[in-house]
Amino acid sequence: MADPIDIDAELAGFEERMAKAVRHTEDEFATVRTGRAQAALLDGIVVEYYGERVPLRQLASVSTPDPHTLVVSPYDRAAMAAMERAIRDSDLGVNPTNDGSVIRIAVQPLTEERRKELVKVVRRRAEEGRVAIRSVRRQAKQHFESLQRQGSITTDDLEDVERQLDRLTARYVGELDRALEVKERDLLEV
Repeated sequence: MADPIDIDAELAGFEERMAKAVRHTEDEFATVRTGRAQAALLDGIVVEYYGERVPLRQLASVSTPDPHTLVVSPYDRAAMAAMERAIRDSDLGVNPTNDGSVIRIAVQPLTEERRKELVKVVRRRAEEGRVAIRSVRRQAKQHFESLQRQGSITTDDLEDVERQLDRLTARYVGELDRALEVKERDLLEV
């Protein structure tokens, strides 16, 4: 028989990966714009800066002086044109204005049609998150089945682990679904 395995520690590693999938999906939700200005809208923007691709948040601070305006204050004014171009070319559908010291972005209220499109986008991202969680579950199941074949865990241990994996999967898919509900409510709110 092989060395005994700490099943709880092994499960904890897979649980952490499921939690990361949920956090990643929630971060993806934050980049989808609602009718209100949020600094997180610019999180996915990457700027071409001296030949390197750098996240906008590393080159500037972002503030929201009112619910419909974002202000990007660059640390290096020489990068303003590149930042402005990256924001304009993004899929946010905004038109930044550069006054020489800061970049202002007016966040227009969303049309009903655009709201429905964005709901579809977040639902797709939620489904990708669910797929990632199920993928972690499948990998964990395969891992524990191989441990059982090696004799490191018993068949009863394997059945118990599979029940725990099912509960973890349901828990993290539920968390993701709740985050999706909140984001959909934000998007559909006029």
